[in-house]
Amino acid sequence: MTTTSAPLTRTDRKLLAVAAAADRRLAAPMAGFVDLAGVREAVEDLAKAFAPLGRVQHTVAAKACGLAPLLRFLGDLGIDAEVASPGETAVAEAAGLRGPRLVLDSPAKTTAELAHALAEGTAVNADNFQELARLDALVGATPPRSVLGLRINPQVGAGRIGDTSTATAASKFGIPLRDNGNRALLREAFAHRPWLTRLHVHVGSQGCPPELMAEGVAAVHALAEEINAEGGYRQVTSLDLGGGLPVDFTSDEPGPGYADYVATLLARVPSLADGLYAFVTEFGRSLLAKSGFLVSEVEYTKVAGGRHIAVTHAGAQVAARTVLQPEHWPLRIGAFDAAGLPKTGPEVPQDIAGPLCFAGDLLARERPLPRLDPGDLVVAHDTGAYYFGAHYAYNTLPRPAVYGFTVSPRGDVEFTPLRRAQTPAELVADAGGEFLGMVRG
Repeated sequence: MTTTSAPLTRTDRKLLAVAAAADRRLAAPMAGFVDLAGVREAVEDLAKAFAPLGRVQHTVAAKACGLAPLLRFLGDLGIDAEVASPGETAVAEAAGLRGPRLVLDSPAKTTAELAHALAEGTAVNADNFQELARLDALVGATPPRSVLGLRINPQVGAGRIGDTSTATAASKFGIPLRDNGNRALLREAFAHRPWLTRLHVHVGSQGCPPELMAEGVAAVHALAEEINAEGGYRQVTSLDLGGGLPVDFTSDEPGPGYADYVATLLARVPSLADGLYAFVTEFGRSLLAKSGFLVSEVEYTKVAGGRHIAVTHAGAQVAARTVLQPEHWPLRIGAFDAAGLPKTGPEVPQDIAGPLCFAGDLLARERPLPRLDPGDLVVAHDTGAYYFGAHYAYNTLPRPAVYGFTVSPRGDVEFTPLRRAQTPAELVADAGGEFLGMVRG
């Protein structure tokens, strides 16, 4: 407990939460934690930064952390949701975000998904001309309640990480703008469908610099202006700018801020602030990553070939990208003792190993840290986006519990469950346990 009158920083809150979690055994053997004040601060920064653009609907990319209580918390802060599957849609709707508070994206929407979205009044960004034909049949002669648009691939190139760059020449997402004839086909598509009123663009995430993102927005804005000029009226009334603002995983600093990004957008396309268009954003990682962290107990330590190894419960099941592509998705690791206090002492290069049965299941390799011992805790920072939701079921390991937390000015920590740990019975059910009596030798 602290009695300081200075506002607690994100780092202060994290240290207090780790100690409180250790005291209450919440991280045994592993759990995720979300700093709710940090999420609130990110939302406030987002809203303030985009104010110069006028009418903006901010959504959170549900794929980043689609926990129903967290979506409800964000919804209460005025953040809607971008969904990309029937599951994400169901979770968001259960959290109270439905109809106009949802935006449906996906390159593989089924007719049933589209029909549900239209019945609910959910906005839809069609990914391709074939999907547009499905919408023709579903919309018919009745003006839809939903805002309907087309996703455009501006083909402006890749960022640093190819797998998360969605505006390359051959990306699977959206209608490629620069392919022969597509620009004319897009103008024609709008001319024959007065209910098409939105264009959507998403250049990519993590590794795509704001300048590249702004190039994508500029391309789609220019297309909107062409469509409106050719039609003789402002048919395209809104632009979905996607998300993708990168995060700095090397420090507690967030990385490029929303205000800097908006400044980049306006420097590239000043007329975005002229009030002629409404906007949608779909940020995920930049809203949530810095407010979350994973805590795992160290189960065993060993030395092999002169290398120190700490075996923990945090591996590819919660951090698949980090384990499989460490060059692109490195995580900062903190060493804490069993009481949840930062360890001190000489640093020793150590592998932070996970529990999965393959040799490459390492959260960090030869990471200099104070020497870890059994019972200590390791903290994987900046994991509030994607790490809690993208579970890898190898070895039938359970999804860990996730807790939201708040810290009072006096340093008292209150935890709120966001998801309980998966039980053995649920694992058996996932493994087909209900059909055990149907297959016999």
